[in-house]
Amino acid sequence: MASVPTSHNEVSQEFSVNKLIRVGYYELEKTIGKGNFAVVKMATHVVTKSKVAIKIIDKTKLNEENLAKIFREVHIMKRLRHPHIIRLYQVMETEKMIYLVTEYAPGGEIFDHLVRNGRMAEPEARRIFRQIVLAVRYLHQQRVVHRDLKAENLLLDADNNIKLADFGFSNEYTPGVPLSTWCGSPPYAAPEIFEGKHYDGPRADVWSLGVVLYVLVCGALPFDGPTMQLLRSVVISGKFRIPFFMSAVLTINHVLGSLASLKTMNYRRYSI
Repeated sequence: MASVPTSHNEVSQEFSVNKLIRVGYYELEKTIGKGNFAVVKMATHVVTKSKVAIKIIDKTKLNEENLAKIFREVHIMKRLRHPHIIRLYQVMETEKMIYLVTEYAPGGEIFDHLVRNGRMAEPEARRIFRQIVLAVRYLHQQRVVHRDLKAENLLLDADNNIKLADFGFSNEYTPGVPLSTWCGSPPYAAPEIFEGKHYDGPRADVWSLGVVLYVLVCGALPFDGPTMQLLRSVVISGKFRIPFFMSAVLTINHVLGSLASLKTMNYRRYSI
């Protein structure tokens, strides 16, 4: 990762993200996302006027483990080229900060889209889900697992097409070699992760895809609970409600039942 000198032309007032007005050739605008160690801002290239998103990471707040995760995220994103995956355009680094310049998705998160508009009509859900599956299949072909598939990490571009984002929990894997790190959002996590078992990375992603499909067509989570213990129990049971409005055309009961199959010792789950 190449270092970028701190100067008025390159990075203004680095000590305060809120006071930053320019990073490299990009003028910063509104904040579009926040995390524990990072802020994401929309920005405009001063020459081309193209819009991007810049993830601004404060290295001084990161321990060695979290810093290694950032570098792993960058390494993986640099490898990826797919129409339904957010592109990483540029990485800038100073003594205290890291700036990830990525593709901007003006449609925002699928989660917010569902909050505003309610559950998707089945034809639209089918179109969107197909794009998500294509993106995840590409990841697995590249020997990468996402490990945090959820509505908040699925963005929409200007044409309402999917852009898979946030590779903070992603990792490279070797087929047949199980993973062990707990990752992702609990309502989307596979039962074997809740059980503390070593798990097959791609299969865990496929479970999360099943949850995403349910969220798209139902506007709610299939597995939920007021406490982590209750959520764990619900997920491990594998039981979820099929709403009355589901059509036979989508056959969601069959699809979800296969995506989220739970035959403990020898379960079968769709691959992609």
